[in-house]
Amino acid sequence: MALALGGTVAQAGAITVTDVAGRELTVDAPVDRVILGEGRQIYLLAALQPRDPFEHVVGWREDFPQADPDNYAAYAAKFPELKDIPTFGGFKDGTFDVEQAAALEPDVVLMNLEAKAATEDAAYDDKLAELGIPILYVDFREAPLEHTIPSMRLMGKLLGEEAAAEAFIDFAEAQMARVTETIESADPERPRVFVDRAGGYSEDCCMSFGPGNFGEYVEIAGGTNIADGIIPNTFGSLNPEQIIAADPAHVVVTGGNWDAYVPGGAWVGVGPGADMDAARAKLDALTERTAMTGIEAVDTDNFHAIWHQFYNSPYYFVAVQRLAKWFHPELFADLDPETTLRELHERFLPVDYEPGYWLSLKEH
Repeated sequence: MALALGGTVAQAGAITVTDVAGRELTVDAPVDRVILGEGRQIYLLAALQPRDPFEHVVGWREDFPQADPDNYAAYAAKFPELKDIPTFGGFKDGTFDVEQAAALEPDVVLMNLEAKAATEDAAYDDKLAELGIPILYVDFREAPLEHTIPSMRLMGKLLGEEAAAEAFIDFAEAQMARVTETIESADPERPRVFVDRAGGYSEDCCMSFGPGNFGEYVEIAGGTNIADGIIPNTFGSLNPEQIIAADPAHVVVTGGNWDAYVPGGAWVGVGPGADMDAARAKLDALTERTAMTGIEAVDTDNFHAIWHQFYNSPYYFVAVQRLAKWFHPELFADLDPETTLRELHERFLPVDYEPGYWLSLKEH
């Protein structure tokens, strides 16, 4: 019945689903009470239930206001009840409280795939299973291009929002195709790119991405990730000598508002409603680091900053478009990533779009 009516009728009943860890579980759906193992999973829920993404959230990890305070503020302004949702610590750092979770009587706990090993080591999965509370794993961080769409479909099934999930997926795939089809057809020369993960967050240099996440975004956008082959996994670091030797033609710094973690730090504060003058000054200051000595990207002003949370949200396709336009402006003259991000908000998200998600020293 629900399928025949395009998902407009939600009927309760047992369904069997497979999460991104390949675990098959049977749950009663649509679920009514959900615990989010990471607060930023609200990025997924918001696209599925924009009328009220917090309707079924009975508890969540307290990372959202620290990691993305600007979006948290936007959501809190529209859904003030989110401030009353119980919060808890993380599975990875061992501060999750099973008794607190059980008291919230959730139908399911959504966990990020990156926390699976820690969850099993601490036997959280066994303890919750004994209480009849299943854990389901989603992922848009470890392997976003592989797992985001299955995660959206999984959550669509759990919430009885399959039609909303498919609409989002269609939009994401169409926006990705605008880049992938052009790159495949043109086969352009690929510039060397260094992705400076959270540049300025600490005095250490330099965190980056291997063959996954932003490293993969670079390749899809028509660049060559200089860390691929040096960093074996998704996340890792390069030393200054490796960066100087690679002589990247572009540097992409991921940034955000991290006052909660490093007050007044040298990080580049891009994100919704960001102060672009302040962000530009910080981005310019990062060109003075030893690791940037003599590299082409500094000489040509191909030194960019982009919202860090594109690495941990289902909105990766916007980042791919922005990178492609930086790397190959002549190929993507008609592509406007800001229009894509604005349309994403207008069609799928409950909060209004505010510019500020990226900047470049090339654009004065």
